[in-house]
Amino acid sequence: MWELGVGIWDLGSGNWELARVGALIVLAAVAAALLGPLLTPYDPAAQQLALRLEGPSAAHWFGLDELGRDIFARVLAGARISLMVGIVVVGVSSTIGIALGSVAGYVGGRVDEAISRVIDVLLAFPGLLLAIALVAVLGPNLTNVVLALTLIGWVGYARLVRGQVLRTRELEFVQAARALGATTVRVLVRHVIPSTLPAVSVQATLGMGGAILAEAALSFLGLGVQPPTPS
Repeated sequence: MWELGVGIWDLGSGNWELARVGALIVLAAVAAALLGPLLTPYDPAAQQLALRLEGPSAAHWFGLDELGRDIFARVLAGARISLMVGIVVVGVSSTIGIALGSVAGYVGGRVDEAISRVIDVLLAFPGLLLAIALVAVLGPNLTNVVLALTLIGWVGYARLVRGQVLRTRELEFVQAARALGATTVRVLVRHVIPSTLPAVSVQATLGMGGAILAEAALSFLGLGVQPPTPS
């Protein structure tokens, strides 16, 4: 029994160490993106045609591209855009999804039916293809990319929150709040929605990576960030 307990503790310690390493890598990437102008003196759009395709050196850590632009400076500038897209898309999508999912799960009836049908329709389409269609209609730029990713991103949060609320609304503390005369808004804001946040935080972590990859795909297809802005 002692050996089993030690083994479980060692496994947990190993997972914790991996989590710490992963967190440090993410923090380092975020810090490099935010501090980009302080880490390199070069303008990411400035061209040095005489030095194009030069390899890595002390002056240009990642070398120069075919137009003589500093690749390290462009990577840092593109990282800031990716970070901004991920934060904005996840923030807006999760806010909309939490609001609509909570209302659908708590109120039920025709409201739940209407919101659920909208979710089902949007989930029936591949997300990236729908984003491509939306950006193609709205026009290729960063603002429209964020709007398109938000319009398709909220459905996952709404579906998750709705399932959580359907379970939470039957718990004793929610019924007690209703019995004491709490309004629907107060019950949702003070009791129901906070109980869904742990699941939403996990979804948001995955959603940020998905938003960054989707923006990269759209930019690669010419529908996202427009040259010479790096992505």
